[in-house]
Amino acid sequence: MRLKEEYRKKLVSLDEGVSQIKSGDEVVTAMAASQPPGLMNQLGSRRDYVRDVRVITCLPLAEYSFYSQEGMEDSFFMESWFYGPHVRKAAKQGANVSYIPNHLHLSATRRFQYRKPDVFLGTATPMDKHGNFSLSLGITYEKEAIEQANIVILEINENLPRTYGDINVHISQVDYLVENNTSLFTLPEIEPTDKDHKIGGYIAELVEDESTLQLGIGGIPNAVAKALEDKRDLGIHTEMMTDGMVDLYEKGVITNRKKTLWKDKMLATFAYGSQKLYDFLDNNLGVEFQRGKVVNNPYIIGHNWKMVSINTALQVDLTGQVCSESLGHSIYSGTGGQCDTAVGSQKSEGGKSIIALYSSVKDDTISTIVPALNEGAGITLPRNDVDYVVTEYGVAALRGRSIKERVENLINIAHPNFREELKSEAKSKGII
Repeated sequence: MRLKEEYRKKLVSLDEGVSQIKSGDEVVTAMAASQPPGLMNQLGSRRDYVRDVRVITCLPLAEYSFYSQEGMEDSFFMESWFYGPHVRKAAKQGANVSYIPNHLHLSATRRFQYRKPDVFLGTATPMDKHGNFSLSLGITYEKEAIEQANIVILEINENLPRTYGDINVHISQVDYLVENNTSLFTLPEIEPTDKDHKIGGYIAELVEDESTLQLGIGGIPNAVAKALEDKRDLGIHTEMMTDGMVDLYEKGVITNRKKTLWKDKMLATFAYGSQKLYDFLDNNLGVEFQRGKVVNNPYIIGHNWKMVSINTALQVDLTGQVCSESLGHSIYSGTGGQCDTAVGSQKSEGGKSIIALYSSVKDDTISTIVPALNEGAGITLPRNDVDYVVTEYGVAALRGRSIKERVENLINIAHPNFREELKSEAKSKGII
């Protein structure tokens, strides 16, 4: 009865919730599918009441008015650890948006040392009989924000799956609660293309039985998952839980029996996918969520046996430098955990760091393997941390290779339309 009474006292409307935000506040929101849509939609209503509010996000999944509409500039400025389509669009239109460079495992530490959050906005499952909420779909930096924020506001949604790990929050840690039983953010499954399947097949050849995987989302990762169906006793240690992992588990490919860490469990720091994924996560003791500083710590990742990091990229230069976050000066996504998992996999006994990308874009008019990254491009992954680059034309092995060997191997998997030009450029620029 005491816990229920405490819940009732802290329960407010969406408008009352965002009214706690004052001018000059630093507001941190939960990321991706954990973001609180009711509170974030309501933020824009505070335009006439606040000034200079900084909102820190990561992969917002909706076009919220506080950053996308004109007239919000004096009230809100959004800074994000990772862009999605809506933020890219807003940035192109000149909205008050900026990118925070980071490694995922250090995002909370670095930002909160610079500035402590005033308000945290997140989502959670309904309270259990012990007064605990589950943060459900992610704790990349959310727990640190809750522990440091002056005001914690949780949006309670009964549609969220109850998950396990370091993911519980007690009602005594929460200042305000709002209820909003809305549909969850879902990502329709992307059907792999012929190119995706070719790349997936090449990557599958590099993955040995009993490996532990970090795998992203999209056409290429989905194709990789399908190509791994004949493997045995794979494990999962990944920043993001995805549908492809559920499929492999249900086929008996993922067992987690040979993992070094969190044996017999899939480990992740957040999840984003279809309702099938969320149903799989609900009350599943075989899945554990830990903070980003744990899951994505390269030194922890490196203790896994046969750790394989599989990531995608936008460009790779002829020496192996990888850009996955920007198109020239324009931010496209973010570093995320790519560097974390690649470095971690290289510390692993039998580990491998793999980068996948199409050999060309724009109807084969632009090569993604280039003599030099575009001006302004961020180097997401240094060339020292790439073991293999894979396109639909094959695998370029870079580990232990000289610049000359790297150039030759990368040109061999470039689109045929550009191979001679790349050879000429490599010589004229003195790369080889």
